[in-house]
Amino acid sequence: MRINILSKLTSKICLIVCLCVITFSSCRQEGPRRDPKIITNSVGFYLLNQGNMGSNKASIDFYDYATDSYRLNIFEAVNPNVGFKLGDVGNDLQIYGNKMYAVINLSNMVEVMDKKTAKHIDTIAIPNCRYIVFKGDKAYVSSYAGPVGAKKQLGFVAEIDTASLKVLRRVTVGYQPDQLQVVNDKLYVANSGGYDAPDYDRTVSVIDLHTFTEIKKIDVGINLYRVQKDKEGNLYISSRGNYVDIPSNIYKLNTTTEKVESLGIETDSFILIGDSLFSISTNYTTNQNKYILYDLKNRKVIKEQFISDDITKDIRVPYYIDYNAQRGEIYIYDAETFIVPGELFCFTKDGVYKWRKTTGDIPAAIAFLNETK
Repeated sequence: MRINILSKLTSKICLIVCLCVITFSSCRQEGPRRDPKIITNSVGFYLLNQGNMGSNKASIDFYDYATDSYRLNIFEAVNPNVGFKLGDVGNDLQIYGNKMYAVINLSNMVEVMDKKTAKHIDTIAIPNCRYIVFKGDKAYVSSYAGPVGAKKQLGFVAEIDTASLKVLRRVTVGYQPDQLQVVNDKLYVANSGGYDAPDYDRTVSVIDLHTFTEIKKIDVGINLYRVQKDKEGNLYISSRGNYVDIPSNIYKLNTTTEKVESLGIETDSFILIGDSLFSISTNYTTNQNKYILYDLKNRKVIKEQFISDDITKDIRVPYYIDYNAQRGEIYIYDAETFIVPGELFCFTKDGVYKWRKTTGDIPAAIAFLNETK
């Protein structure tokens, strides 16, 4: 039997006010010593596991395509002399240039590593940090700014120099900003307002990257979360809804005209592949999972379930979806009960099952170490 809706939603959007925010020092406690295993020259991907809030169990796994080997918790293995664990709640993981960046939410920092070895380089202190994107020689990190559960606390985006790893500028945005994307010389930030339920934020902040100022807010939908862009520079933005009578949804924002359209698709996570949108979701009332394939050009659902194999019965809570364009593979992360190891399922772009691996607790993000990276 699945865990109840409250515990799931808590794990997803970090609304447990009763938990004390774990400080940077407490999250960086000494971990077990292990023999380092170097990843250099491998082609594969890193997977960041959130770890349940307050457990200090964020971790990074590594999958090697050539050997089909999946190694758990490699951060501690390759950093035996650093003297700390990865931290509390791993939220985002991205490779850019020669570095890999892990956004560790409740440890209030971004861990920076060498992309080929996962060896620790430095940390960047940012409170209640959420997601990261890049443009040129800069990184941009969204932050809730205040502690967990802080109401009416405007968030901000930090601009970071990717060479010095120093915070250069900050700009205030909406309430509890989550994912963000760069289109041309503007940064678009999805504001959730999740701590202020039922009075959610419903805007996307638009930031001019030259002046690093918020030039406007665009009304989109309540409790915004994930943001992806297509090849024309349009943005697709997910709304979590209010978990009661307003369902989750995906909106299209035309960044040229600023026109907003509703797709009418319930979602927890989605990806864009060409003119197709793949969405996964769980209905917490019926405990039913959905795997929708949507045609962006013709604006219609092509398939109610894009996974053709019977393996869907083994996926308990589809939490996140990802895609490796070089290999044409779709990955679905299963969070299981949010307190035990999850699973990663691999499919072809046509939805045919290929393999599955056991991950750490609450798999949350993949960073691909591809041939061209």
